[in-house]
Amino acid sequence: MEIPKIYEANKSEAKWYNYWMEKGFFNSTPDEREAYTVVIPPPNVTGVLHMGHMLNNTIQDVLVRRARMLGKNACWVPGTDHASIATEAKVVAKLKAEGIDKADLSRDEFLEHCWEWTRKHGGIILDQLKKLGASCDWDRTHFTMDEGYYNAVIKVFVDLFDKGKIYRGVRMVNWDPQALTALSDEEVNYKEVNSKLYYVRYKVEDTDDEWITIATTRPETILGDTAICINPKDDRYKHLHGKNAIVPIANRVIPIIADEYVDPEFGTGCLKITPAHDPNDYEIGIRHSLETIDIFNDNGTLNEAGGKYEGQDRFEVRKNIAKDLDDQGYLVKMEDHINKIGFSERTDAVIEPKLSLQWFCQMEELAKPALENVMNDTVQFHPAKFKNSYRHWMENIKDWCVSRQLYWGHRIPAYYYGKGINDYVVANTIVEALEKAKAATGNYKLTVHDLKQDEDVMDTWFSSWLWPIAVFGGFDENSDNTEIDYYYPTNDLVTAPEIMFFWVARMIMAGYEYKGELPFKNVYYTGIVRDKLGRKMSKSLGNSPDPLMLIEKYGADGVRVGMLLSSPAGNDLPFDSAQCEQGRNFTNKVWNAFRLVKSWEVKDFEQPESAAKGVEWFQHKFNATVAEINKSYDQFRISEALMQTYKLVWDDFCSWYLEIVKPGYQQPIDKKTYDQTIAFFEDLLKVMQPFTPFIAEEIWHLISERTEEDCVMLAQWPEVAAADETVLKAFDTADEVITNIRNIRKQKNIANKVEIELKVKKNLEFDNSYDAVVQKIGNASVLEYVSDKIENAFSFIVNSNEYFIPFSEDIDVEAEIDKLKEELQYTKGFLASVEKKLSNEKFVSGAPEKVVEMERKKQEDALNKIKVIEEKLSSFA
Repeated sequence: MEIPKIYEANKSEAKWYNYWMEKGFFNSTPDEREAYTVVIPPPNVTGVLHMGHMLNNTIQDVLVRRARMLGKNACWVPGTDHASIATEAKVVAKLKAEGIDKADLSRDEFLEHCWEWTRKHGGIILDQLKKLGASCDWDRTHFTMDEGYYNAVIKVFVDLFDKGKIYRGVRMVNWDPQALTALSDEEVNYKEVNSKLYYVRYKVEDTDDEWITIATTRPETILGDTAICINPKDDRYKHLHGKNAIVPIANRVIPIIADEYVDPEFGTGCLKITPAHDPNDYEIGIRHSLETIDIFNDNGTLNEAGGKYEGQDRFEVRKNIAKDLDDQGYLVKMEDHINKIGFSERTDAVIEPKLSLQWFCQMEELAKPALENVMNDTVQFHPAKFKNSYRHWMENIKDWCVSRQLYWGHRIPAYYYGKGINDYVVANTIVEALEKAKAATGNYKLTVHDLKQDEDVMDTWFSSWLWPIAVFGGFDENSDNTEIDYYYPTNDLVTAPEIMFFWVARMIMAGYEYKGELPFKNVYYTGIVRDKLGRKMSKSLGNSPDPLMLIEKYGADGVRVGMLLSSPAGNDLPFDSAQCEQGRNFTNKVWNAFRLVKSWEVKDFEQPESAAKGVEWFQHKFNATVAEINKSYDQFRISEALMQTYKLVWDDFCSWYLEIVKPGYQQPIDKKTYDQTIAFFEDLLKVMQPFTPFIAEEIWHLISERTEEDCVMLAQWPEVAAADETVLKAFDTADEVITNIRNIRKQKNIANKVEIELKVKKNLEFDNSYDAVVQKIGNASVLEYVSDKIENAFSFIVNSNEYFIPFSEDIDVEAEIDKLKEELQYTKGFLASVEKKLSNEKFVSGAPEKVVEMERKKQEDALNKIKVIEEKLSSFA
């Protein structure tokens, strides 16, 4: 069989992915095996693959592929989220480009455009994940607007309403003037911005010339002021208690009130109160029964309450009213000021606090089991540090505004039958709503035409919080429960910490509310992918590479390895495409090793001792490393598991083992060693497969004859015995000896093909069972133990034992003496630092016993080395 010189990644990837798909190897149905279930964090239906997706889904695929090899029934459920705000914004922009205004369309007409957009763009990101090698059960693909899923969301809304956990009311909400919808607190990003602090004076009513000055960053809201507030303990203003002030420009009379909320140290110690446009002012307004004046339209322009500024944008008004205040003598001064302002997580528009009639979900009771079971590690976070921010949020949780003023999404199942604020019913269907309305009104002549459904849709997260349950039909009354009972709870969730509250916390709440248990056992938080300058990768900065271009250039396996090389859980990933190049180099290294092994001529003769020892060592090294890899997987140290795999393959197998067993030039290899080498290679392919599935499969089918069903992705994960540490330690000694021989060859320009003699003066007993390996790799014609030092020889020391390589008389003795003196000086310096530490009573008495013992061992080794070097120097005298 002729093996291509170069591994053709793109050709191999297309071939094997199609093969796996055709054979249904990713598919899962309930059976007698232990289930291993992962649900994908559903990307936006109209999104495209970015670097964060690459990292997240690579980690998921690694976990899923290994679970299959462990004999588990692995089920990775893919799907997409309808993403109300993002998708609607894209559709609105598309229509605008076509000269169509959303306002000119009926709801149904607009939704048809949304569905058209979804059908056109909805599968793009999932197809891109296939390029990465994602082994999802694609037959299980879900979409949060599918009929079954839609029904589940409606059912949960109705259930929570019936339990009194969903209510409708006027509350202060975060309003996005660009998307024209309310947002939850978690959908607001706060940023520090350079602002102005405006000092404005208000005339105190019924006084000749007394004024009260306030400081504000938002002078445009003066038009909505309904009070001025001072701290009751502030002696400067006690005489004003109970008096009134006159609002500048608006010329309205408002009361001067006292409330301990006011900070006397901020600004002037006086606070203007605008209950309609500030959440804290709103609370003060409730306490003091203040009037509420809403001055903004939904799009951020001023309404009729804005007087002469009606129709102007809020930021335009800010400039204009500041000028008018100054012209009319009300503006005392302006100062530069840095403050935090909320921006929409979706549109980046400045949020406007706004009183609005919305639907809310009470969170306090839902949050209790979700908090308790994370803090007691029933649900484990990886890394655990995220428990602190989770606890803080859950302990201070607020009711969730679940309604959005959009068309695209799950429509609120509330049906109005009258004009009163409470003239509505909540039901799963309009038919059910009609029966409820008849019962509520006593009017049995009502028809469905008398009912009008709420125009709002639910927050997108209100559907995705049901994801681990709904994808298995957990809310379907007609289901036989086989799927949900088998696959739920799921095992591991891989997600980003920035959606811990949006999604993770709420899924845990839903799990305990509707299944009485956790939705997943582990949550692995990835970091943020950043560029070399530490900036978050984004399209706007132009610093994010195209993932598909990376796959095209470096191969999917190379990109997978590159993404995970420096991505420990919870820590940001400083990404550089050079990491993908390193990943590609790894696959090339494996390919070249495979070509080398398959190029050997195999004959049946006695196994050389060096090869036998190489096989012995590598078996124990493999066992030890796979045990560490297993531990890393168990502790969700995925990057560490990759690095352990990488070193096992590159360093231990390719660089050491193959060198040990490789036959001489144009010489055959014995059959026993060859068969063991193939077996090792196959075990390595199994360990590699979760990280590099494509090249592992390619070599798996080339290295031995296979049946169609015999794929490495379905092979059993290697079971390893305990490693013999004495074998590993003996090899480490041989490794050090060989390294010293190589260094001498390099320093003295002795070619590797030139045979040397190696003489050993044993000063301390050691395990020399790997001498055959030393002799072969060091290319030594002789390896002999001697009782005396060898004159005229290059030498080095390993574990106090002296090794000599004899040389001819024309050696540069002075250079050798200088080298020994330099080594002696260094060793004495090292000894001094160790002895300084050991002379410190605080260190000796306070450090762990093992640490102190290690320092004493260093001291002993340094003393022995100094003795040996000094003896060598004396031999030159």
